[in-house]
Amino acid sequence: MRPLRVAFFGSPAFALPTLEALLRQHDVVSVVTQPAKPAGRGLELRQPAAAKLALAAGVPLAQPRRLRDPVFHDSLRALDLDVAVTAAYGRILPPQLLAVPRHGFLNVHASLLPRWRGAAPIQHALIAGDEESGVTIMQTEEGLDTGPIRLQRRVKVLADDDAVSLAATLAQLGAEVLTEALTLLVEGSLPLTPQDEAAATAAPPLTAEDGHVRWCDTATSIANRHRGVALWPGTSFGHAGGRVKVLGLVAHQDADAKGAPPGQVLSLGPESVVVAAGTGTVELLEVKPASRGAMSARAWANGRGVKAGVTLV
Repeated sequence: MRPLRVAFFGSPAFALPTLEALLRQHDVVSVVTQPAKPAGRGLELRQPAAAKLALAAGVPLAQPRRLRDPVFHDSLRALDLDVAVTAAYGRILPPQLLAVPRHGFLNVHASLLPRWRGAAPIQHALIAGDEESGVTIMQTEEGLDTGPIRLQRRVKVLADDDAVSLAATLAQLGAEVLTEALTLLVEGSLPLTPQDEAAATAAPPLTAEDGHVRWCDTATSIANRHRGVALWPGTSFGHAGGRVKVLGLVAHQDADAKGAPPGQVLSLGPESVVVAAGTGTVELLEVKPASRGAMSARAWANGRGVKAGVTLV
């Protein structure tokens, strides 16, 4: 297969395996990422992961602030692109841009579309307790992840997967599926299947509130949410007017909360704190109070005078 002339659009670490695969097998003539952003205490400009890789590989890097800029469009047209590939780029592409490459834009999306359209498909899949996930290579169009499916691969979600581990799995799978899709594209045999609109679900960006423990939920749902928000914003609960981060917890769905209201502390173990959920119980294992280091949940409870009967929010 002859190498394709490709422009790659992507920014975070999730995009790296796909970009690496393209660099090995095709002629990547441009990498487009989000602009560098201030980060850390010193607010120094920090380049996205894909930008660092592009600079290290000697590939021309573009970081437009406006995707509707005609100068940017002209610069892409001048590259004589066969196809453009996006992976976690994070911005909606205007129709004028989508028309530039001969074969348009292919998107590496971390879900089994049409399930979980949007910015946080991995997180929402875990929060919902999905037992299966995967990668979809989609033909990008104007809508939010509404384009036809070109290729799709499934993978089981492991019981101990969280947003960090599942993202790593799907990032690697995405590179493999994209490689296969480009081979089929050159052969003229890449499928083009419309999405089932009736089966579509939304995966909007997470907010800080998405990490708050919802004690009225089942113990299993609380644990699933904990897995889904592991990358950001993390799990937390309220006590004495402040928030306490949860670093480790276990759901006991079949445990008897003995009629206690959701959020009430039931007992203290040697290292843990057991709390009533909507059904079942949640055992807090490791926590991190504000301005303190990580500690066992029992150590935190001892230091704050938390005993059975106290309600967490």
